[in-house]
Amino acid sequence: MSDNGKKDYYEVLQVSVNAEPDTIHRIYRLLAQRFHPDNAETGNADRFHQVHEAYTVLSNPESRARYDVTYHKQKQDRWRFIESGANSENDFELEQLGRLTLLEALYTRRRMEPETPTLLSSDLESLTGRPREHLAFTIWYLVQKKLISKDDQSRLQISAEGVEYLEENYRVNQKQRRLKAAE
Repeated sequence: MSDNGKKDYYEVLQVSVNAEPDTIHRIYRLLAQRFHPDNAETGNADRFHQVHEAYTVLSNPESRARYDVTYHKQKQDRWRFIESGANSENDFELEQLGRLTLLEALYTRRRMEPETPTLLSSDLESLTGRPREHLAFTIWYLVQKKLISKDDQSRLQISAEGVEYLEENYRVNQKQRRLKAAE
């Protein structure tokens, strides 16, 4: 739980999430003795403070219940994120396909309407069928690679490098679309 600043009090006390109150109390007394600043051999004020804070929360049934709600939610969120990593190969392929699709939309706009070659993210959202939240990473990447540019009003347009990249990768994009359509 320390990923976002929250401390894992169970880890601090080195106890199980299912630990009984008596166990928490015994472990606290042991760790508090070990890390108390007055202990010349193993004293550590920071560690003692962390142990005391963890004990204060976990020894009170109400505060422990509140803590457990956020603890379990964050643990679930972390596992959901890790599990999504198992699909990263598919995510990479979908992202690459999404980039090419976005470039195709901007390419077509530049060719068909050279006087107004820009599109807004909301236009791309409806053209590609991808929500704005999913397009944000794609747009960021393409801007960083200088394949597209963004003006002061967040309008996007394809660059010359983007045109070259799209033309070089067009066959790959076409093949991937056929494969997706066949599924």
